[in-house]
Amino acid sequence: MTVSVVTLADRPDLFDSMWSMPDSWPEFMLQDPVSSFFYRPDVVTRVADHVVIALDGDEVVGKGYALPLRLDPDALPADGWDAAIRLGVTQSFAGVAPTVLCALEIAVRPDRQGDGLSSLLLAEVRRCAARTGLSEVIVPVRPSGPVDPGVPMSEYASRVRDDGLPVDPWLRVHIRAGGHIAGIAPRSMVIAGTLDEWRRWTGLPFDRSGPIEVPGALAPVLCDVVHGTAVYVEANVWVRHRAASTG
Repeated sequence: MTVSVVTLADRPDLFDSMWSMPDSWPEFMLQDPVSSFFYRPDVVTRVADHVVIALDGDEVVGKGYALPLRLDPDALPADGWDAAIRLGVTQSFAGVAPTVLCALEIAVRPDRQGDGLSSLLLAEVRRCAARTGLSEVIVPVRPSGPVDPGVPMSEYASRVRDDGLPVDPWLRVHIRAGGHIAGIAPRSMVIAGTLDEWRRWTGLPFDRSGPIEVPGALAPVLCDVVHGTAVYVEANVWVRHRAASTG
């Protein structure tokens, strides 16, 4: 594998290719309303030093987005991913000096998953933190599963294999990289929609009230037929890393 990792600051010409790279996110996961505060060109280019891109030759095969923010190190927010975006974006425009770097997403092109690219991108995010004088990277990790929607995230995150590493593959990558699990963000992402929207996002009927299991979801979607709405509340796992040496 001849893959290089660069930042968007180094290669602004890759913006369009990075932005349009195929990924494996379920459609409903693209509907988190808070994401629109970050996933827009003016904000992403503003933090280009913390946007990493994996290249195989001239092809974009992976990407990672991270956002500097000021945060009490002893109080990781319960609304992990959503909170990181709200804090990071508003603080950036207000000129607030950051204290940590929060990795929001590391994505690999579907046909290149399993090639070790996520580890390379994670390592580069940690180096980005060090280059900008930040000593820690925090990550609201979305486990890659398979996750039983009926199992609480706290229980799933604590499950380990015989070798002591997490059963979850993505958590395992983080632990092998030197990270440690620091807690659970019980409402990391909240996605609400009408029943028609959920039907369009998932192809499911959403014709009964109660919990609905949706492919790709880590918890049931709570459906309310009477009021015509459904809400998904996803827990993530807070993982902390020390910034990596740039030497």
